[in-house]
Amino acid sequence: MKLLKKILFAILILLVIAQFFRPEKNDGNLESINAFLTETNPPENVKAILQESCFDCHTNSSRYPWYNAITPVNYWLADHIKDGKKHLDFSNWKGNSVKRKDHKFEEIIEMVEEREMPLPSYTYTHSEAKLSDAQIQAVIEWANQVRLGYALVPRPE
Repeated sequence: MKLLKKILFAILILLVIAQFFRPEKNDGNLESINAFLTETNPPENVKAILQESCFDCHTNSSRYPWYNAITPVNYWLADHIKDGKKHLDFSNWKGNSVKRKDHKFEEIIEMVEEREMPLPSYTYTHSEAKLSDAQIQAVIEWANQVRLGYALVPRPE
């Protein structure tokens, strides 16, 4: 029993010490997505959907919940954001080729249509980010329009 108490005490001490070490926050500004918004011109309803359901993990500006102050949860969230931006980063839109942008929109359509995005682990704590059928349809229609525009852009051979 004494050994168990010592182990639990050591774990408690480690958790307290861990609170002083935090990952870097993803708290840039939303101005970094202006190029994306200007180029893709989402209607207001789609812009609101993107803001509520996508931008936390796919831009340089994340809104953090209260529990982000707790280590190791903050590391888990930081990893989620890093992974999300690795797959799609609206803040770095200008640096992509038309072919890549078109492919990203193809992926957006697929992931939203199959309800793989936003992630269930995100909507569990952000229920407002869960997309209704009408919202899914609005995002898909907008994404298809953007893809049509990209299809008209001449591409180098």
